[in-house]
Amino acid sequence: QVQLVESGGGLVQAGESVRLSCAASGRTYNIGRMAWYRQAPGKQRELVADITTGGRTNYADSAKGRFTISIDNAKNTVSLQMNRVKPEDTAVYYCAATLILNVEGANVTDWGQGTQVTVSS
Repeated sequence: QVQLVESGGGLVQAGESVRLSCAASGRTYNIGRMAWYRQAPGKQRELVADITTGGRTNYADSAKGRFTISIDNAKNTVSLQMNRVKPEDTAVYYCAATLILNVEGANVTDWGQGTQVTVSS
């Protein structure tokens, strides 16, 4: 399908900014949507933001007003700009790409390995 490689993240102070990037390779022509999810210790993986290849975006309430997702279709990359981060943003962040398999909308999602973001107070 597609291979996803995340970069960015690390240790940041509360109130600062951090940018995550994800590069896709492989069957990128089938990608219909890319997204960022996160999973904090002891919690379920949750959607942070997603974006279609047409540019339509969707954000979790916790991300609205602070995070911005963007896509570069030419470079097959998706980024997440995280501003004014909080300790509760600490999690492993995963990039995901949803591939559209046919005209009926069948799809499959591929995942990256994840990148750790730790926000200190």
